Amino acid sequence: MTVNPYPLHPECPDLRRLADNPAEALLRAEADIVAAESAAEADRYRRLEEIEEAQQDGRGVTRRTFVAGAAATATALATAQFVTTSASFAATKTGTLIHVFLYGGLDGLSLVAPASDPVLTKARPDLLLGEDSLALARGFKLTSAFAPLEKWLKAGQLGFVPAASDPRLSRSHFQAADACNLGGLPGRIGGRGWLDSLVDALGKGTAFRSVGIGSTLPRSLVGVNGAISLNSVGDLRLNGDDKFRAATEKAIRGLFTGINHPVEEAVIEGMGALATAQKLAAKPYAAAEGVEYRGVGNSFKQLAQLIKGGANVRVATVGMGGYDTHENQGTREGGQLWRRLNELAAAMAAFFTDLGDQAADVTIMVSSEFGRRVASNGGGTDHGHGGVVTVLSGRKLASSLLGTWNGLDKLDSGDVPEYNNMFNVYGSVAQGRFGLTNAEVDKIFPRQKFTPVKIYA
Repeated sequence: MTVNPYPLHPECPDLRRLADNPAEALLRAEADIVAAESAAEADRYRRLEEIEEAQQDGRGVTRRTFVAGAAATATALATAQFVTTSASFAATKTGTLIHVFLYGGLDGLSLVAPASDPVLTKARPDLLLGEDSLALARGFKLTSAFAPLEKWLKAGQLGFVPAASDPRLSRSHFQAADACNLGGLPGRIGGRGWLDSLVDALGKGTAFRSVGIGSTLPRSLVGVNGAISLNSVGDLRLNGDDKFRAATEKAIRGLFTGINHPVEEAVIEGMGALATAQKLAAKPYAAAEGVEYRGVGNSFKQLAQLIKGGANVRVATVGMGGYDTHENQGTREGGQLWRRLNELAAAMAAFFTDLGDQAADVTIMVSSEFGRRVASNGGGTDHGHGGVVTVLSGRKLASSLLGTWNGLDKLDSGDVPEYNNMFNVYGSVAQGRFGLTNAEVDKIFPRQKFTPVKIYA
């Protein structure tokens, strides 16, 4: 008997027993109907098997042996699929890459700069790094705002790539940020983010293999791999009435299991993500002793909860604004830009401390859409090129100053010259983190021939 799934008004008592919310009630009613029809069909076949078991046809094949054979074939296929999936997981690149994007255009020379450089002394006397700066390799110095990361600097795990840019980046925030997130110009490579392309190279994984912390998914994660965007782990939950949520989850699983459609995998994966998130959020997160997250650190806290909780995050993003410093830039302690950089450094230090031994498998890469002009405009700086990429890694780096640096003797229309292509830097950080081949990186950044930059020791 087929039951009409829509005979009742949403306000009728029969539906209200299933949920207070009519939409959820209808969903569960539909799931119950599908389950009942499936059970009835299974019972019909069972009775047919019993009747025909003794009535073999001329070839000696009964319905039961046919069904048994079909089941064996299905089992073999499922087993083969399981083995393939297991092999893929075994071969999956390990570790986590977190891309922190600083929106506004970071003045890289206020982060790292050549010490006692005559060009800087003349062009930006009001924006020089202070005497309390930290020493880097090759005669460079690092802003004291990054003092919270001094431990990792001394351990050889913190490094900087100066003069990083790409000819395709303009001085427009929107165009440059878009190109940085996509790995090139949208009109030439399409609208897929470079981190989503990276996920392809990493193999199969959990629903949390790519995560964007924030209310909006960044362009770098947009693509085909179903990245998750969240403000906090606890926010990832199924909408609806709390007292009926378990029944709703069961109904959704029932409706989307065994339907032989691509949506089945997406739904089941999504439900698994919900279950993991709710399990992690069931009790307040306790960071490691002495760790305190503030400001942008709260984004890192969500990632720490996921990583320590076994969610198998492979790529993740964190965004931070406030870097468009046309005025009141304040490079030294207490200044506006100094405070932003200090907040970032403190957050990264808290995150790595919180992860403990698990930090060995994590790399943080920090970049911005462009650098700023070498000359001060009288309190700030204007849009330019030649920014800085920061790398904090559980692995030892090749140096505290990475890539090529040929000085400021010949500026590029008033900007820091591009000595290191930004996308080569991105690709090299990912390559060293996950053990990718050059050919794999080439696929992540189409329309560009990958030239590695030495990042890791």
